[in-house]
Amino acid sequence: MKISYEQSRSRAIVYDANRIEQPDERLFEPRYWREQGAIRGQARGRGSALMLDTPFGPAVLRQYLRGGQVARFSRDRYIFTGYRRSRPMREVGVLAYLVRQGLPVPRPLGAICRRYGPTYQGALITRRIEGAEPLADVMGQQACDDPVWATIGVTIRRMHEAGVVHADLNARNILVAGDSRVYLLDFDRAVLKRGAGQRYRANLERLKRSLVKCWPSAADGFEECWTRIKLGYSG
Repeated sequence: MKISYEQSRSRAIVYDANRIEQPDERLFEPRYWREQGAIRGQARGRGSALMLDTPFGPAVLRQYLRGGQVARFSRDRYIFTGYRRSRPMREVGVLAYLVRQGLPVPRPLGAICRRYGPTYQGALITRRIEGAEPLADVMGQQACDDPVWATIGVTIRRMHEAGVVHADLNARNILVAGDSRVYLLDFDRAVLKRGAGQRYRANLERLKRSLVKCWPSAADGFEECWTRIKLGYSG
């Protein structure tokens, strides 16, 4: 992974030069990939995460979109305070750091920040993790003695040991695959903050609320599975 950066008056692009030889603004536009016939699907949840087959491998393109009440006024614009402080650039920085730390997260391939006066729009491309599904979609199929529950706890602990606080750790931002492999997603607004014990605990509490909400009504064993996550986290 070789992270490179290009900037002009109206936009900045960061990209993995080992994967993308020449960055092009069109790479961050859904219409371009639609014209190429390269879209293979769309992820669930807020936003427009598109599954792509690209010349630089399977990828996911995500536009930065607002939620909640503020989206009524601006769906995709954010206040511009500098290219390197924009959400796409910061997320690439966190992902690249976690990849170097050996964490199971998507590899960043590129991001763009387009400036429009006092505001900006952004988009991110990451390597697609194949053969994995969101925990929210499969947890009713995972027995409580499945090693994946402890692996989830171990993976979150490793993220915290690396000093990263996730902004929205929920059951859709954890992918599970065969052989109990676990991946963490969506590091938008994540921060590097070592020793942030209270914020680390808040990550776990947020995850528990999400699991309770998504847990299949016909499935038993939530508390046992949650205990295994905590045991994995505690080491």
